[in-house]
Amino acid sequence: MIKIVILGAIQGLTEFFPVSSSGHLVIAQHFLGITGNVVFLDVLLHIGTILAIFVFFFKDILRALKNPKMIGLIAIVTLITDVIGITFKNVLEPLFHSAHATAIQILINGVILLMIPFFKERQRQPGLMDSAIMGVAQGVAIIPGISRSGLTIASLLATGIKREEAFRFSFIASIPAIIGAFLFEAKEANLAASFSTAALLTGVATSFAFGMLALGWLKKLINSKKFYLFGYYCIAFGIVFLFFLNT
Repeated sequence: MIKIVILGAIQGLTEFFPVSSSGHLVIAQHFLGITGNVVFLDVLLHIGTILAIFVFFFKDILRALKNPKMIGLIAIVTLITDVIGITFKNVLEPLFHSAHATAIQILINGVILLMIPFFKERQRQPGLMDSAIMGVAQGVAIIPGISRSGLTIASLLATGIKREEAFRFSFIASIPAIIGAFLFEAKEANLAASFSTAALLTGVATSFAFGMLALGWLKKLINSKKFYLFGYYCIAFGIVFLFFLNT
């Protein structure tokens, strides 16, 4: 049970913080000695963070559904992400089973985040080109160790989108892709889980609770221009993890 709670907390925090949830789960499972049907466990933990997005952005989602332009922008993001995901699925699959590759990609993720202070801040709203760029960024973030939220928010800030809007659009536009990835993993997962129902429900509840906390903290950090500080964490984490893997 305690291992499930730890993984739920990691999923809730790292799904939204720009530090790569997939990378941290791969690493956490490695150190916790969790083997077997880990895909099914990952799918269950993602339910908590999907619910957190719907609860946290509920009013924004309702407004987006009433805005034809916003629906079109989200469709562009989703289409480009899906094309990248389907095209490169077989190439990227082995990376999910390599702790060394994950650690290196977390280092790369950190370097990207540290570039954010050099982006010129403007007050633009997302447009067609911004949606296309985010779609590419979200597709690239399939790679474990590369954060979806980190890369998409960084790409939107790089194009001059205002900070709070970059935060909001990054998560609202990601909903179809996140749900699609969840359904795909659920279809691939072996439902014969080696975990108790109570443990799995506790994991979902934990990932939801920590996900809500992470979204609140992340919004404050973006508005205070401290979002890039996660880059130092990623670089330090990646270096330490590589050290332990090589000893």
